[in-house]
Amino acid sequence: MSEVGTGEVVLRADGLSRSYGAGETAVHALVDASLTLGSGELVIVRGASGSGKTTLLNLLGGLDTADAGRVRLGDTELTTASEAELVEVRRRRISYVFQSFALLPALSAAENVEIPLRLLAVPAAERDARVRELLELVGLAGHAEQRPAELSGGQQQRVALARALANRPELLIADEPTGQLDSRTAEAMMTLIAALVHEQGVAAILTTHDPRMVAAADRLLEMHDGHLTEIPLERGRHRARAETSTGADASR
Repeated sequence: MSEVGTGEVVLRADGLSRSYGAGETAVHALVDASLTLGSGELVIVRGASGSGKTTLLNLLGGLDTADAGRVRLGDTELTTASEAELVEVRRRRISYVFQSFALLPALSAAENVEIPLRLLAVPAAERDARVRELLELVGLAGHAEQRPAELSGGQQQRVALARALANRPELLIADEPTGQLDSRTAEAMMTLIAALVHEQGVAAILTTHDPRMVAAADRLLEMHDGHLTEIPLERGRHRARAETSTGADASR
């Protein structure tokens, strides 16, 4: 099992397995995977396309059900929760960042960030203050009224990150969040994610197939043919947390 490196344990997964199909044609997407995530910790899962990364994230986020094993978020057992309970957990305690940004094109940046707060019926004044705070944190305070089509790819992903943090989640899940960004913008995005995870105290797990993105990791896991393995990080390999900047490269 991969043990937690920092903070209080937020999520624990034990012996997760997931297969698709049956018999000789069955695809074993995940095989006996175990891990823990701590608050303020960024765990990166590296692996090629088709290695099982997305299956792992879907199980951790309660979007899919394992054939074997268990997932526990705080004091909540996700593997035995009802669909209604899972909906409530996903709304209040887990947030997602997608490769495709998944912003609503008709809404402004501020309105996109506001969506989770509206779903939780947060009062208007509190919503407005939280949206302003988040857009400033991701370096987009001057772009609140712009729609996604008026923003660069990097800016759109920053809006998506701000939206994911709006409800102050315990767990942040990001599936290839830099996959549509050029290498320079992707590196800036990873720096931002790491800084916000540490500052906001969120337990975060993200996947990537790009080896250049792992420098931001507190812990690195590798997925190969459904098997999850921890990869030791060299001391000093990634930058100090104090050196990260949340407002860097906001124009990209």
